[in-house]
Amino acid sequence: MGDIKSKENSGKTGIGNLDNPHMPYDYSKREYGTVPLDTKRAPFQWLSEVAYKNVHRIVARGYDTTEMVEQGLGLLDILFVDYQSRIPLMEEEQMLNYIMIMALEDGLSMPAAMSRMVAQSKTYLTQACGAAILAFGHAFGAYSAFGNRLENYLKKVEEEGVSLADAAEQLVKETINVEPESLGVSNLMLKDPAAKRMLARAEKLGVAGKNIEFLRKIVQAAQKQSKTPVDVDMLGATGACMMDLGFTPEATWAILAATRAFAAGAHYIEEIEREVEAHGYTQMGQALTPQEDYDGPPDRPVPPPDNRDKIAQSAQCQTMEQWKKLQQERKKIYGGGYRIVEEIEDPSKKTGIKSVGKKLH
Repeated sequence: MGDIKSKENSGKTGIGNLDNPHMPYDYSKREYGTVPLDTKRAPFQWLSEVAYKNVHRIVARGYDTTEMVEQGLGLLDILFVDYQSRIPLMEEEQMLNYIMIMALEDGLSMPAAMSRMVAQSKTYLTQACGAAILAFGHAFGAYSAFGNRLENYLKKVEEEGVSLADAAEQLVKETINVEPESLGVSNLMLKDPAAKRMLARAEKLGVAGKNIEFLRKIVQAAQKQSKTPVDVDMLGATGACMMDLGFTPEATWAILAATRAFAAGAHYIEEIEREVEAHGYTQMGQALTPQEDYDGPPDRPVPPPDNRDKIAQSAQCQTMEQWKKLQQERKKIYGGGYRIVEEIEDPSKKTGIKSVGKKLH
C-alpha cells in the first residue's frame, strides 16, 4: 500500500492508511448518510411466497387465515398450506393428526428430561421447550437423514430402472453398519406394535404410497442382513408416512420437533409445580457430585511452581512410534475426545445431513 508518511501524502490527516495515494479511491470524499438508490443493484429485502400480513389480515399461500378458521379449517390444514400450498384431503388430515398425536408425548424421554433440567435453572418455558427440540439430532429423531436417503434411492429406482427390492438391499447394505439409527429399522419395537399400526392406519385411509412400499422392502432387506431380530421402528414409520402425505424430510423434522415441544411444555410446568415447589430451584454450586460417583485419578497434591519440571509432560512426539503409543494412552481418557473418530466422507452426500458427523469406537 505504500508509506502513508510519504511526500505525496504529506499534509493529510486521514485515519490510518485511508489517505494513502495508492488507494483506488479517495476515501475522504465518500458520502455519509442516505444516497440515491443504485437501481442497477437489487435492494435488500425479504421475499416470501409463504405468507404476508397487513393491518387487516394474514394471508398464507393466498388463503386468508381468518377465513380459513371461519370456514372450519384447522391447524393441520394450515400445515399443508404452509408447507405444500394446498388444502389436504380429509384422509390426509386424519393421518397427520394420527402422526402428530403419536409424536407429541413420549414419556420421560430425552426431550422431556432436557425440558425439566432447564426448568430447574429458573428460566422461561420457551427456553426449556427449545432445549427439548434440540434433542432431535441424527440419532434421536433423524427424520432428515432418513427421508433424504429414501428420496435418493427412490430416484435410482426411477432413473436407473432398479427394482424396489434391489434398491432396498443396497440401501441397507450401505447404511446398517454406518448410520443404523437413521435406517428406520431396528430392534427398538420388536414388541411394541405402534410403528406397524401407523403403517396400517395409512393403508386403511388410502394415503400409503411409494415411501411406505419402499420402507417395507427395506425392512425385509434389513431382516435378511441383520444378525439380530429387527423390525420397522417409529422413525421409519413416521418418516415414510409423512413423505407419502407430501411433506419433505426437512418439513417432517420441523413439524414433529415442534409437536414434541407441546409435551415438553407440560413437563416443564410439572417440574415447576412438583419439584421446584417442593425443593426450590437448583442454584449454581448447589448440586453436589460425591467422590463415589467419580472414577478418575485419585486425589493428588498440586505441585508448586518450582517442582513443575519434575512432573510436567510434553504433548510433542519425536517418532511415529511415540505418537502411536501416546494416542493409545490418550484413548483411555474419557472426556478428551480421543476416542471419537471423525468420518472421512461427508454423510450429506447420501443422507442430506448438512455437516460431517462423528462416530464412536
